[in-house]
Amino acid sequence: MDKIFSAIRTADLKWIIFSLILGALSHISRSLRWNLLIEPLGYKPRKINLILSVFIMYLTNFAIPRSGEVVRCGLVSKYENIPFSKLLGTVISERVVDVIILVILGLTMIATQSQVLIDFINNNPAYKEVFTANSEKYTLILAVMGVSFLLIIGLFYLLRKKIMETKIFKKVEDLLMSFKQGLISIVKMKNKWKFIAHSIFIWTMYFVMIYVCFFSFEFTSDLSILAALSVFVMATIGIVIPSPGGIGTWHFLAIETLFIYGVEKQTNGSAFAIAVHESSMIMVLIIGLICLITLPIINQFLDKKKSAEPADNKTIE
Repeated sequence: MDKIFSAIRTADLKWIIFSLILGALSHISRSLRWNLLIEPLGYKPRKINLILSVFIMYLTNFAIPRSGEVVRCGLVSKYENIPFSKLLGTVISERVVDVIILVILGLTMIATQSQVLIDFINNNPAYKEVFTANSEKYTLILAVMGVSFLLIIGLFYLLRKKIMETKIFKKVEDLLMSFKQGLISIVKMKNKWKFIAHSIFIWTMYFVMIYVCFFSFEFTSDLSILAALSVFVMATIGIVIPSPGGIGTWHFLAIETLFIYGVEKQTNGSAFAIAVHESSMIMVLIIGLICLITLPIINQFLDKKKSAEPADNKTIE
């Protein structure tokens, strides 16, 4: 740990601070993109509530993985009187788009960097033995998962009539109908190009956040932009895996990917992962807590201002 923190102390902090600014901008853009999905449902939420709730979302994800999606929908539902299920449907729409973008980036990474991985495995016999030894195990796991999925589908088909008559199924069906409204909001939205622009901006900021941090350390400053793409894609998978804010999973995948590009794991790779992830975590914790405190205060002020407007108008008349 002494060596890791010694390596962190050598970091050029201006690049890390710059990456945090980019991260904050991406969160604001995500809030504005969310608004584009809500408006076709017939609601006009206040943008400040969307922005604050998105920052609170990232804060709560550090407590319970993926809980932030539910929390931000709950907050906006409370302060904007929008049905929770409809908001959750728009969030699902968001995540579908995000998954598509991540898959595209992953395929780009595979297409451009597969030879780097092959060369790494060939030049490291220990890793080659691990891949070879576990290939049969991975194949078996995939086969079991496939068969289990088919059995579940078959069982549902056989018992579909009984299942469809249950109260639980009807509640799920009602919830899915609300989700459907959220999903079709993409089709109905007027500003499709604005939605696409926000999506591109969000993921560009995510990527650039990682890339600029390469310049913070001497051992990563010479790595290519494609190496940054690999680290970004793999580390993002670490966020997708249910863990509190990606703690552990993000670090592991970022360190292992950097190792493929020649960055020593125990000290340098760990220093990079800790500096980049924990700086982002501190930003989210600080801004998220501020948003959590100010959200009810701002809404109380806005509600008072709104309720006072008709009285003022009557006085003027």
